[in-house]
Amino acid sequence: MAGTPFVPPPLVSSPDDLAPGSVDRPGAVQQRKYPQPCGFFNDRTRDCHCTSPIIQRYISKISGPLLERIDIHIDVPAVNYKEMRSTSVPESSASIRQRVIRARDTQLTRFSGLKERLYCNAQLAPRHIRAFCELSTDCERLLERAMAQQSLTARTHDRILKVARTVADLEAAPAIEPKHIAEAIQYRTLDRTFWA
Repeated sequence: MAGTPFVPPPLVSSPDDLAPGSVDRPGAVQQRKYPQPCGFFNDRTRDCHCTSPIIQRYISKISGPLLERIDIHIDVPAVNYKEMRSTSVPESSASIRQRVIRARDTQLTRFSGLKERLYCNAQLAPRHIRAFCELSTDCERLLERAMAQQSLTARTHDRILKVARTVADLEAAPAIEPKHIAEAIQYRTLDRTFWA
């Protein structure tokens, strides 16, 4: 029909699309999406002229159940000229690779006594989280406050704990610390910006 606008399908059509551990769509593991039509929301150099309802309508194309199954969603701002020309030396890829290998080895050792074959923290089922993501009182308080302020779900709670455990592993920390919880919460940009 001429003149009928194209309406893209929702990113999730049924609960079966969200089965844990399965990826049925290309690019479902890593996806780039601007938080609104113009792409300048929270941009440090360009102004966004989209209204709140436009942004909300645009972002609502990602269903809540899909969003809470994404472990990490962050804003990545454009790099400004001074940052590009900086003479500071970033951590090398080889160094990062070694930290990741050590963290993965730590996780394999941690899960070696389980009947299930787990390879990384992302695979932790809710029944494992309490055992492998123990929290201090300070961590509990911080997570409880974030859950209340951002109206986070139980599934999001579990995602935050798994990411915090991974951040701790990357630092070779034996226990999850408040800074690891805080970092994991910071990786939930869309929860804070659009649903809180």
